[in-house]
Amino acid sequence: MSQKIADLAKQLDITSKKLKEEINKLGFEVKPKARTIDDEVAELVLEELRGLHTKNNNKDTVQIYEELYDKELDKEIIKKQRKRTAGKNSSKDKNTTEEEEKPSTKKPGSKKTILIPTVISVKEFAEKTGSNPAKVIGELMKNGILANINQQIDYDTAAIIAEDLGIKIKRKRDEAALEDLFEGDLEALLKEDDKDDLSPRPPIISVMGHVDHGKTKILDYIRSANVIDTEAGGITQHIGAYQVEKNGKKITFLDTPGHAAFTAMRARGAKATDIAILVVAADEGVKPQTIEAINHAQDAGIPIIVAINKIDKPNAAPDKVKGELAEHGLQAEDWGGKTIMTPVSAITGEGMDTLLDMILLTAEMEDLKANPNRDAVATVIESHLDKNLGPIATVLINTGTLEIMDNVVVGTSYGRIKVMKDHTGKNMKKARPATPVLIAGLSKTPQSGDILQVVKDEKTARTRATQLEALHNKAKKQGIAPGKDIIARIASGKLKTLKIVLKADTKGSLEAINQSLNKIKDKEVAIKIIHSGVGNVNESDVMMASASGGLVVGFHVNVPSQVDSTAEREQVEILQYKIIYKLTDDIKKLLSGLLEPEIIDVDLGKVSVKKIFYSGKKQMIIGCKVTNGRVENKAQARIVRDDEVVGEFEIESLRKVDEKVKEIKEGNECGIKISRKIDVQEGDILDIYKQEKKIRTL
Repeated sequence: MSQKIADLAKQLDITSKKLKEEINKLGFEVKPKARTIDDEVAELVLEELRGLHTKNNNKDTVQIYEELYDKELDKEIIKKQRKRTAGKNSSKDKNTTEEEEKPSTKKPGSKKTILIPTVISVKEFAEKTGSNPAKVIGELMKNGILANINQQIDYDTAAIIAEDLGIKIKRKRDEAALEDLFEGDLEALLKEDDKDDLSPRPPIISVMGHVDHGKTKILDYIRSANVIDTEAGGITQHIGAYQVEKNGKKITFLDTPGHAAFTAMRARGAKATDIAILVVAADEGVKPQTIEAINHAQDAGIPIIVAINKIDKPNAAPDKVKGELAEHGLQAEDWGGKTIMTPVSAITGEGMDTLLDMILLTAEMEDLKANPNRDAVATVIESHLDKNLGPIATVLINTGTLEIMDNVVVGTSYGRIKVMKDHTGKNMKKARPATPVLIAGLSKTPQSGDILQVVKDEKTARTRATQLEALHNKAKKQGIAPGKDIIARIASGKLKTLKIVLKADTKGSLEAINQSLNKIKDKEVAIKIIHSGVGNVNESDVMMASASGGLVVGFHVNVPSQVDSTAEREQVEILQYKIIYKLTDDIKKLLSGLLEPEIIDVDLGKVSVKKIFYSGKKQMIIGCKVTNGRVENKAQARIVRDDEVVGEFEIESLRKVDEKVKEIKEGNECGIKISRKIDVQEGDILDIYKQEKKIRTL
């Protein structure tokens, strides 16, 4: 639709020629002989030009604010809008190559989903959705948002406008924060905004247990391949990752040599597996490594299925094994507990089908899902330098789909996926969630537990890898002391549980320390002893503390030099004591840092409401005078009316005349913008305050 220029000129009490001149000044191109202009352009022209005939040199503060907030679309802003011929659509950028970056050719109301980033300018939003910029600005104004064409709006605002315009949009995933990659924060990288994007994925299984209890033999039987004979001494020499199919459903297995790799992945923030298969020999029962495996799985918070192996042996005693496991918190289902325990034989195959069925049943209860329709994030399981392919890595896809020729960042290395093979050595073009693949094309060999993330191009991959390496080098140069990271996280309040690996000289000492630590209680803080034992501190203790983000506490025990070196490398604090009360005092001090700070209100001042400048659907703009104290931007305010508090709000922005400010002091006037959750009225008193954190101690 369009409007006659003559009619608009009449409304503004100017000539048509003068109106055309003013329209051109505002940045809209109109030909000398044009008779009409677009409706949306007409609205903006009227909004702007009406102000030209209402000038008053004797304006008071209230009038100034009224104009400031009523006319955010000033001339300089509108001039930045794209030049357009009245009544014609803007031209599209034909050089855009990515589909999601193309301006939509469909009309508003199309069912096509358009990807919108977390923050976008009004102009970009209009181009992507195929909407008229003036129309978008108009919708923003209807929702109480005074924006110009170059102003940035967040996704939530864009979603509201899109709904009003009948357009379907979806949040475009931002690249992971550098800090998340540096800290190995897999949880942050896997976060999904829309649950509708998730699809079922195969479970990832870690096979753990004491050495020689048959972990690899069980896995070997399941995948029907004989790799054991090719390995020295029958001991697994590397991490294997395999996929099998049962009842039409895939299961991914990880075979770890001991628990070192499992620990390394957990230490770098990776949730290595969904379910742990604990292999216990029926003729030997629970051993030290069995207990470590139990503690690992329990601390990782994953379900445990026990495979009682070697039931074909003449001295097999499955019930004895169940009794020993019950002492460590694993109660068999047939004994009234919740732990699935399946007797199996890796030699005869007895119980293997049942074991797989139990895995699928547990996985179904866990409701495992991932989003296959996004850029891939994966975890490095194993890596080495190949004489033909160069640096290669076995990675497990956590989410998304990894494709051949994708550009990736993997820890401090980067590259382009030039080779991708499955566990059988078959070349692949794509790999979906929970699939293990071997990849080649990296700049250098990554470490186990490193996070792989797909990025848009090679330049981005190289830049991010360089930045990550710089962060690692900086950390080394600063000489970060062991335990500094955990103490910093305690102080910042990021931890709510202090996890401890406890070692003592005798069982009696262990019990006494346990009792002392159990007396230290607070409703907001917990102490969790994730592993305990008698004897000197060893490397396994350090790695378990590293994986769980905890520390090692030793009582009357030694720390060998190689263990000390491991602790320094893994940044694990080892605390040694000879007196129990000294141990408990230090733990109390650490727990004080864990306490959530107390939130207190600090009064700032009082403000009287003089006038309401703007009252939109979502926001209000009010003119005020500070009568006492001061008012700060982002402070809280209580609305006092007739000596009663009728509501509260947060100050969204604060202005003095035409300038945004952080603070206004007593005696000065100001403009305040707030979300319209409750109406403010002229004459209201605002009690201004802010909230501060007060550190508490036990």
